[in-house]
Amino acid sequence: MQFENTQLFAKDLDRQDPLAHYRSQFHIPVINDKQVIYFTGNSLGLQPKSAKEAIQIELEDWAKWGVEGHFHGRNPWFAYHEFLTGPTAKLVGAKENEVVVMNGLTVNLHLLMVSFYQPTKERFKIICEEKAFPSDQYALETQVRHHGLDPASTIVEIAPREGEHTIRHEDIITAIEENRDELALVMIGGVNYYSGQVFRMKEIAKAAHAAGALAGFDLAHGAGNIKLDLHDWDVDFACWCSYKYLNSGPGSVSGVFIHERHSSNTSLNRFGGWWGHDKETRFQMKPGFQPIATAEGWQLSNAPVFSMAIHKASLEMFEEVGMDALCKKSKLLTSYLEFVINAVGEASEKANFEIITPEEGIERGCQLSILAHGQGRDLFDNLMAAGVITDWREPNVIRMAPVPMYNSFEDIYNFGQILKASLT
Repeated sequence: MQFENTQLFAKDLDRQDPLAHYRSQFHIPVINDKQVIYFTGNSLGLQPKSAKEAIQIELEDWAKWGVEGHFHGRNPWFAYHEFLTGPTAKLVGAKENEVVVMNGLTVNLHLLMVSFYQPTKERFKIICEEKAFPSDQYALETQVRHHGLDPASTIVEIAPREGEHTIRHEDIITAIEENRDELALVMIGGVNYYSGQVFRMKEIAKAAHAAGALAGFDLAHGAGNIKLDLHDWDVDFACWCSYKYLNSGPGSVSGVFIHERHSSNTSLNRFGGWWGHDKETRFQMKPGFQPIATAEGWQLSNAPVFSMAIHKASLEMFEEVGMDALCKKSKLLTSYLEFVINAVGEASEKANFEIITPEEGIERGCQLSILAHGQGRDLFDNLMAAGVITDWREPNVIRMAPVPMYNSFEDIYNFGQILKASLT
């Protein structure tokens, strides 16, 4: 498509957009009496208008039924997580016995590593990407120390080459091969939070397995952003949060994928909890943990209903729209944003914009990360003051993510005008 940096062109794209009406189903923040341009769905998604009713239903049933709401509520709490299983499986390309929603993201990452990082004298190394999200780094570091190992000699970080901002896929595969005799686990963020790079998870999992290792992914920036086929990609495990692209509220619940070859293995090492115990005998209260032979067997506690209620409402929207349609619009939105940024940069003598996210293709979702050469933190501050909500990451990267569920093409045109005016 031949783009134009005009309001008329942007409005025309919005008129042709079959998903445009979903924008009205979200609360767009208003600051200083002006609706903002919100490009931080990669940090916290906007609130669906259906969230209030979803919470209200559970509050009313709690008031009406008390403990009996577990069985008599409109959405009985006893097995509330099961309402989320089908939509979650579709979202990440999994079978229903391979997914469960529970806990928070880093809690789930630790629980999964209890099962999938079992170092031996021969195999103990972990491969991850440099500049993984800090929580992932801390989880890997402390898991390694828990096993009495030294992170410096155990964790192998793959970095971009000198002068580059993203990691070459072939360098990951080379690192797997070079460490194959000592490698226990490849654990990578499926979409890098800093650069927005999407890693080729299917090929990474295949290479890890060929080396005798397991492959897991943190999909905090992937779920709801890119098309996932975790079962067919033969991924061993993955986890993600629901408060970014999945619009389920600050600190909301996390999703887990465990390939069925593992999820059905009840002898696999794990930490036990009452809600992961065999459903048929759970209320007999007997000693001896007998895990459910699905991903549910990794649960520890019963469902946090209020956060799950919002997540349920959000997942219903994703199921209605479908990831194919969202990804199609996302590609167009992000390409238009790139065009507008470049148009402003080319016309300016004050700044040179360098987009460090990979070019359009399989290694890009909806996030663009830019270096504004000739500008500093002042540019970010000016954008925020003008009502553009973006994200600053040290040392000098502005991250922005036009989310297909609620961002418009006119948002992007208006952003370009504000960007031009914000250059110092």
